[in-house]
Amino acid sequence: MDIRLKKLEDQVIVITGASSGIGLTTARLAARRGAKLVLAARNGDALQKLADELNGYGTSAVHVVADVSKEEDVRTIASTAIAQFGGFDTWINNAGVSIFGKLSEISLEDQRRIFDINFWGVVHGSLVAAEHFKWRGGALINLGSELSDCGITLQGIYAASKHAVKGFTDSLRMELEEAGAPVSVTLIKPAAVDTMFLANAKNYMEVEPKLPAPIYAPEVVAEAILFAAEHPKRDIFVGSASKLFSSGAHYFPQLMDRYMKRFASRQQRTDKPANSSAQDALYWPGVGLQERLGYPGHVCESSLYTRATTHPKTTGLALAGAGLALAAVWQSRQRAPRNLL
Repeated sequence: MDIRLKKLEDQVIVITGASSGIGLTTARLAARRGAKLVLAARNGDALQKLADELNGYGTSAVHVVADVSKEEDVRTIASTAIAQFGGFDTWINNAGVSIFGKLSEISLEDQRRIFDINFWGVVHGSLVAAEHFKWRGGALINLGSELSDCGITLQGIYAASKHAVKGFTDSLRMELEEAGAPVSVTLIKPAAVDTMFLANAKNYMEVEPKLPAPIYAPEVVAEAILFAAEHPKRDIFVGSASKLFSSGAHYFPQLMDRYMKRFASRQQRTDKPANSSAQDALYWPGVGLQERLGYPGHVCESSLYTRATTHPKTTGLALAGAGLALAAVWQSRQRAPRNLL
């Protein structure tokens, strides 16, 4: 099966969850590179302002107020793209939300809502996109997580939804390949990212939540997403931490379980009392037009591991060049004493 994807400047890209965080960062980066955009989220005001901003870059952007948990809303996203641009070339299922708390304490209503957004939102978007791509080709990009491959305390239902996203994405990829459809299906697995994730999450704990380090910048994820829009890729781990957790869960599951039991809860709890008046994004729109929450510690602005897996030739040449430079320095130091004699 020959899959050929267009250059970004020739693409129409659909992004769900486009009003903040990774979706917002990806939209801005794609617009700067010339892509036309269809922006979807529940926050209509933020989407309108974002569309106006991106149109100012000289590209074309339209927005659709949509709740991805509703199939009819997702179909409206697709029909808008077709009406405005004649179709779309890449569909990015990015919308998602989390809950912090013990599984035994989270209401079943809230747990179902997580799956409505994180899993069914991906299902709706993927099937609509696959239907459109089946004959014309394109890239379907789903946002998983480092928790697509391992469990964790205090975000158990989020991890479960991301496991489901992985299982669905892998199965759909197989079906499309079996049918000979020219569709690239990529699962992006980011480590923890400095976005509005914490602000949008519902919190059942008595203290404010936090994300375990290392924390990556949303631009690192956006770069990986846009790479997948141009290059067929099965999986992309964003951040070496994501690959480490995935490999650990696969090869050393009991060791990973012990690590999570000992450290994960502590790493996700602050000393600050929970804000009882905080508004999460489980049932209503979250904060708009903000890419980062502002992690107080170190944020990784790049990932050598992700760069190496997406651009192996360039990275290999860079590492080889660095190796030759170090060798030259070493040899010069070894020769220096003899030259002085």
